[in-house]
Amino acid sequence: MSGRIGFIGLGNMGGRMVRRLVESGHEVLGFDVRDGLAAEVGARPAGSAGEVAAACGTVLLSLPDSKVIEKVVGGEDGVLAHARDGQIVVDLSTANPASTRALAERFAAKGAAFLDAGISGGAAAADKGALTLMVGGDAEALELVRPVLDAFSSRVFPCGESGAGHTAKVLNNFLNAVALASTAEVMVAGKKAGLDLAVLLDVLNASSGVNFATLNRFPRIITGDYLEGGLTNALMMKDVTLYADLAADLGVASLNVSGPLASFGLAGGLGYADRISNTVVDAIGDVSGGVRLHTGSAEGGAA
Repeated sequence: MSGRIGFIGLGNMGGRMVRRLVESGHEVLGFDVRDGLAAEVGARPAGSAGEVAAACGTVLLSLPDSKVIEKVVGGEDGVLAHARDGQIVVDLSTANPASTRALAERFAAKGAAFLDAGISGGAAAADKGALTLMVGGDAEALELVRPVLDAFSSRVFPCGESGAGHTAKVLNNFLNAVALASTAEVMVAGKKAGLDLAVLLDVLNASSGVNFATLNRFPRIITGDYLEGGLTNALMMKDVTLYADLAADLGVASLNVSGPLASFGLAGGLGYADRISNTVVDAIGDVSGGVRLHTGSAEGGAA
């Protein structure tokens, strides 16, 4: 698919995806409520979401939650006001699948396609163009927009009808939250027990406790590198809440939701809400006697 690409939401992940699009040779018209971000990531600045939608046949969204998405899409000068036959809108956010399905119906009434494309891989994968995408919605529209998505993703999984991509994303993020919160607790316990944390991680990664956090997060965290630029504690809390709501809607017993809710709720309460979710280990450390996994860590909560 040729032509200018529109991108709305140029934060930690959106900005990285825009950089990949620009580096791949795409012309990007970008909008964010924060001034200056578009130029910073190599996009041509737009004055509103509506301007982006009016000018571009393909529009990508990377926004915090469904409330924001609904406002950006359905506002007076929103994306939907400029929707038209053949336009493709791809929502790369983590969102409520029910809201996603409702928006898809409204776009379909105007002849436009609304794809939900949850992303996974974090900031590092975004920088390398190696994100994983889980997509719901019209299969033909997905094939048309694949050349755009290929700029920042290495794997694209068609998950089914509208809402399926965001459903898969919510399920994935819940497991991510469980692994991060549980591993953080284990690492604090290991530190208090006097274990060599590098050896402990080697043990876990060769044993049945291995998970994404033990493999990819904590080898860096124990050296003081929190892998800044990814999901914040507040957004992780939002994602866990989305999972709890989804499980309730499906009639599934959410027996394991209390742990990550408590962990990321604690992080928010202690001042880490807007810091990367990996700092949940410091929040747990705070209430466990002031434990830090390494020397040189910034003490206390919010910076």
